[in-house]
Amino acid sequence: MRLRTPRSLVLAATLALPLTLVLGSCGPSTAPATPRGSAANNTTSGTGAPADSIYLGTRVAPPRHDGAIRIATYNLLNLFDDIDDPAYSGNEEDIDDAKPQSERTALGDAIARLDADVLALQEIESESALAEFRDQHLAGLGYDYLVSIDTGDPRGIECAVLSRFPLSNVQHWAGLALGGVHPDQWGNSENFYAGEPITFKRSPLRVDVTVPTPTSGGGGEGGSGGAAEPYILTLFVLHNKSGGPGGYWREAESRKIVELIAEARDANPEANIVVLGDLNATSDEQSVQTLLDAGLTELLPVDQDHWAATMSHESGRRIDHILVSGPAMAEVVPGSAFILGTPTRAPGSNWRTTPAPAGFASDHLPVAVELWIGDR
Repeated sequence: MRLRTPRSLVLAATLALPLTLVLGSCGPSTAPATPRGSAANNTTSGTGAPADSIYLGTRVAPPRHDGAIRIATYNLLNLFDDIDDPAYSGNEEDIDDAKPQSERTALGDAIARLDADVLALQEIESESALAEFRDQHLAGLGYDYLVSIDTGDPRGIECAVLSRFPLSNVQHWAGLALGGVHPDQWGNSENFYAGEPITFKRSPLRVDVTVPTPTSGGGGEGGSGGAAEPYILTLFVLHNKSGGPGGYWREAESRKIVELIAEARDANPEANIVVLGDLNATSDEQSVQTLLDAGLTELLPVDQDHWAATMSHESGRRIDHILVSGPAMAEVVPGSAFILGTPTRAPGSNWRTTPAPAGFASDHLPVAVELWIGDR
């Protein structure tokens, strides 16, 4: 996530069931001196650096599984159009925020490689900006369904979903009070929000995805000949508060998200719930642990033996996550979770002084997994 310095960031000088792990273990996510398991290890230049600047994730998306859908989360890094929004001025002025054409093209290429059926997105300017991007760069990929909602963020960035399947039951909670007030200090600085009620920095987006399933049979033995019930997937798309001193804020957000998930479970105990997005926290931080303690399972946790393959941000951190409820966990295709590598600055680089490499799309990488649908 790259931010200017609006008033909301004056304060930011820096950035229940048991937990089940699907792969590896959640350990410290600090970048090792020499990345292990890097997607780029087999392609290097004469300097020893990756020829195409793919340091993290896996180089090629794995093959799709028949009978499964692929879902993913991807922070697109300021997908703004070049149209001035009169609602934003001063420190929040957006006229100069249009995403460079080279990055838009690279995003389109990455999403095509990813081949997700359902794509949860963060840092979207608006529904119209996302629709324009889809029409220009994702034509023919089947993303006929789109939703993007106001999160309440001062910069106007939204959470969104692109889908090959119908979307419904959209909810969001911009400005919802989370309980408590902001403390006086933001790290070593004065907290701009001191004493104000804590609300979502960016509201989650809840949306249902309706996936048609194959017919249940041809009418013979074991088959009714009719269409099976559609597969319903409930997504909570997150973009939590950033910044090291913002841990208290993220924890408040997570506690409220747990309540919202509980409401969805109460309405349908068998709901297939997936919580995914840019949590701006690693798995060992309390804000993520709060979600895991509520009975969600993290897919593809950090693996220290394959460190680079399990990082999702160019800083060498894993802050983008996919968490699933028990019913959804039963549908996860074993071994299908992955992070797709795209060109980024090398881990440890200063993004303020290091130019983005050729092919740069975002400072985040997409995280994906497949779920079985219907009978198997």
